[in-house]
Amino acid sequence: MQAFGREGVGIFPIPSVVEREVARQQGVRVVGRLPDVRERFYAISAERRLKHPAVVAISSAARNEIFA
Repeated sequence: MQAFGREGVGIFPIPSVVEREVARQQGVRVVGRLPDVRERFYAISAERRLKHPAVVAISSAARNEIFA
């Protein structure tokens, strides 16, 4: 999709947080936004207990937001 968009014969979705960088690098422009579209990320761990402080913080913040 990005190749078609770059050539001016299509569109492709990108996160709004990187739209300026993508526009600069690929010579494309924003034609619209879909504010209700969301991207989700999942952290999957083989360990039963999370140990890394950054992973624990992210997991706790997500849990508090979801189950608040």
